[in-house]
Amino acid sequence: MTRRVLLVEDDARVRRVLRLALEDEGFSVTEAADGGQCLTDLAEVDPDVVLLDLMLPDTDGFSVCREIRRSSSVPVIMVTARTDSHDVVAGLESGADDYVTKPLVARELTARIRAMLRRVEPAVDHRPRRVVVGDLAIGLDDGVVTRDEERIPLTRTEFRLLVELAVADGRIRSREELLDRVWGYGYFGDSRIVDVHIRRLRTRIEPDPANPRYVVTARGLGYRLAI
Repeated sequence: MTRRVLLVEDDARVRRVLRLALEDEGFSVTEAADGGQCLTDLAEVDPDVVLLDLMLPDTDGFSVCREIRRSSSVPVIMVTARTDSHDVVAGLESGADDYVTKPLVARELTARIRAMLRRVEPAVDHRPRRVVVGDLAIGLDDGVVTRDEERIPLTRTEFRLLVELAVADGRIRSREELLDRVWGYGYFGDSRIVDVHIRRLRTRIEPDPANPRYVVTARGLGYRLAI
């Protein structure tokens, strides 16, 4: 099955180079030159992944990503020329699942996209179908998470992160383990991605995110689900 990439980039030359590289790898590519076109194409194309440039002529990638998250859990990879930690974290907190920095290397970019697509596949069969922690219920097959029987909307990355903690049966998962299991790659990884997504996950599932009941920190080691 051909995977669909929505490529959002205002520079026509960069778009053309990226499109050719992605098509050479077997992807179907839809181009958008600004944030408004991105949101229109999102509804019409139903992409498997969005490659979203941070700097756009009509708005910025942060705002576009937040708007995407109002209606979709599609994986978003933020593309930025900035390496400043604040910008990276801000991109992730706006709802992006991952980020890459310019200048882009085609092989690294396609590896990121393939890793992203692999990890949004359904959970493997040997995992338990449902994990219950107090009033939090995690449906591993249907992707439904509830607290006090009220459904909690999660992005695909947030759900996969919660699943990896849930199937660990209370054991600590290090940042490196979570990066490998959830993001699906090693040396490309940045542990800040894990920390930001843990914070986002807590705001969704915890009654009091500042005093987490479910996803707890093992200082200096990683995270675990308090089973």
